[in-house]
Amino acid sequence: MSRWSPRRRVVQDAADAPGVPSAHPSPARRSAGRSVRRAGPLALLCVLASLAAGCGIRATSVPVDAGAAPSRVGCVLPTDQESPPGSDGDAFVRVYLVCGSRVSPVEREVRMPGGRSAAERLPVARKLLTELKRQPRATEEAAGFETAVPDDLTVGGAADGDPDEALRLNRPLDELPPFALAQLVCTYADTAVADADDGVILGGPAGDGRSRDDDGNDGDAGADRAAAPLQRYECNAALRTSPEEAVGSGTEA
Repeated sequence: MSRWSPRRRVVQDAADAPGVPSAHPSPARRSAGRSVRRAGPLALLCVLASLAAGCGIRATSVPVDAGAAPSRVGCVLPTDQESPPGSDGDAFVRVYLVCGSRVSPVEREVRMPGGRSAAERLPVARKLLTELKRQPRATEEAAGFETAVPDDLTVGGAADGDPDEALRLNRPLDELPPFALAQLVCTYADTAVADADDGVILGGPAGDGRSRDDDGNDGDAGADRAAAPLQRYECNAALRTSPEEAVGSGTEA
């Protein structure tokens, strides 16, 4: 015979009350709980999607490619206007300027002394050097161009014993900014200054500081001419894209 107490009766009544979960759920309740647990991840996704929509973000199942980050396009001059025809003595030449980490050509209309004749090699070289030392024009500067050629750089003709195509600078080649040397080589390579194979022969100052003048005249025949060695350069892709290596890119002339 079981003993009954008021306390045990109160607990039983509470368990049978509506809305109070039973310690032993019915089979229907156990099945519903399993369904909720199986649908847990899906329900979580739905909640996250609702939150995103509430924050003003449209939910989408398709990956969105925003594309590459915008970049500044430089080293390109506007081509919407054609250059006017040059007058007598003018020529369109390519002058190489520094842009970024390379040297690139810009076209300029320049009054060349004597045209592009080989007989005018030194005057042409001097005229082009003057162009290289000029500050870039407004359109060139806006496109990112600049020059590394020193203002005090000068060029003279070949010294005694040099080949006719040689040019002597007033500074040793290894003391010249590499980008400036690359500018000189590539600018000269497309003109009468270059040799028959479009190479450019350059050297530092002659030992006595003298070189041939515009008329090809030398100094005293007995003077000591311990001139700096000559180097031959070519305006190839390596020189244009890696101007910092210009000084060591020449070959003995």
